[in-house]
Amino acid sequence: MERQKANDIDEYITHFPKEIKERLEQIRTTIRKAAPDAEEAISYAMPTFKLNGNLVHFAGYKNHIGFYPAPQGIEAFKKELSKYPGAKGSVQFPHDQPLPLTLVTKIVKYRVKQNKEKKKK
Repeated sequence: MERQKANDIDEYITHFPKEIKERLEQIRTTIRKAAPDAEEAISYAMPTFKLNGNLVHFAGYKNHIGFYPAPQGIEAFKKELSKYPGAKGSVQFPHDQPLPLTLVTKIVKYRVKQNKEKKKK
């Protein structure tokens, strides 16, 4: 799956096969509910939610959905995320497993709180 240059999240999602599109929409809806004041954008060629700066990114891949809640978002939920492959600021949700949407909600709400506190300073 070659990355297409998308102008918005809707356009980004249209480039994927049906099963992956559905998973991308699920994660998008979950993020939107957890961060209703965040703006949608494309940043680093990925769907991004912004609220006082970047909040979270997500992306579709052949074998997984990448979720990027910044290193702080990964660190704060290290235990819950330990069963998924990932790196300092990212985690991979394989397509052969259900998306952990409750966990995504918790992480996004944590990031909202962080970004709001950052703005106050």
